[in-house]
Amino acid sequence: MTNTTTTITTSSQGVLRVSVDPRGDSDDSPKAVPRRRVDDTFMDDLSTLDGEGATIGRGAPIQGIPTFTDPHEERKWVLQHMAGAFRVIARKGYLEGTAGHISVRDPVDPDTFWINPLARHFAMMRACINNAGFNIHSALHHARPDVNAACHFHSIHGKAWSCFSRPLEMLNQDACTFYKDHAVYNTFGGIAFEGLEGTRIASALGDRRCAILRNHGLLTTGGTVDEAAFLFTLMENTCRAQLLAEAAAASGIEKQLCPHEEAEYTYRLTTPESMWLEFQPDYEYELQESAGGFLE
Repeated sequence: MTNTTTTITTSSQGVLRVSVDPRGDSDDSPKAVPRRRVDDTFMDDLSTLDGEGATIGRGAPIQGIPTFTDPHEERKWVLQHMAGAFRVIARKGYLEGTAGHISVRDPVDPDTFWINPLARHFAMMRACINNAGFNIHSALHHARPDVNAACHFHSIHGKAWSCFSRPLEMLNQDACTFYKDHAVYNTFGGIAFEGLEGTRIASALGDRRCAILRNHGLLTTGGTVDEAAFLFTLMENTCRAQLLAEAAAASGIEKQLCPHEEAEYTYRLTTPESMWLEFQPDYEYELQESAGGFLE
């Protein structure tokens, strides 16, 4: 078992930052090697503004994920987008009491991450710490240094589909986003108050970017919080479509799945940058509705 030292510090805004310092490794500590994402698709040049790269509709240049020379400025941007992601999650109704978390890796100190406080509504969020969320996310960030953000909520359709302990089928174009890139954690260990449960979940996730947690809910990850949040909303909707399809199939209507070649091709287009881009309409809507109130 890996031993860790945890440090919690408070920012000037009352936000808590969690630092996890690993002290030694052993064979039972997950060490997932991230899979190489396919990077030879037209979607990888979405951020080019010089006309050389691809654009949506040719003639509508797309601003890509911003880069920063100052990590403190990047931290500010990350936390603003984290707050925006919570606003989106709240608007879509993925709330269940105190359950649910988003964590983001700190650009200033990559060995620490930010996470939301317990018992605060997602539409009013300031990041803090709670134990169940900490145990899932600390293990995940330790096992996957490529993961900068993770989302876990108890959304209705994700919870419902999780009881089947089955991966999603490639029922449609949107489902292909998860083609061979989501895991099923085939155990229910109760509320994750023990660190071991978080370690098991991180191990089950492996090198994939999303997971279905049996009898629990969904978990998505990303290089940005925008990517992780969009993948969560899409996975929840995909679970809903799966449940509707299962109900129709039970009456004898045959399902027609996407062919593997087409599903793989579609999946290859779901690069981290394209998933970041897909979240921007929701983020901009929250900016408009709140008049930027969550930026400070």
